[in-house]
Amino acid sequence: VAFMKQHPKVESILFPLDESFPQYALAKQQMKGACGLFTFVLKDPDRDPIVRFCESLQHIMMAVSWGGHESLVIPKCAGIRPADYDPSNKEHRYIRMYCGLEAADYLINDLEQALDSRNT
Repeated sequence: VAFMKQHPKVESILFPLDESFPQYALAKQQMKGACGLFTFVLKDPDRDPIVRFCESLQHIMMAVSWGGHESLVIPKCAGIRPADYDPSNKEHRYIRMYCGLEAADYLINDLEQALDSRNT
């Protein structure tokens, strides 16, 4: 979450235990910790760069699941017909990520190379 939050191509993060989360105080009050599930939004509102980012990941698979031991991503736009995609609707731009058991540096390196590729 910290890496994604500081990256210039990331607009926002949704994670209950991040201080910028709207209900952070409530999350701290009700939760002792959090799992590796969070959502982020890229600054580019177009559908194609979102899909290309997910497809550029080399070690994080694009799939629908909590993943168990494997890290996964799924863009919300994967479930929205291209004709119905609305770039002004921030929820259409959500990318959900589940962090599995891989080392943090392994995941960060993969996210970084996908974000920094010419395709996103």
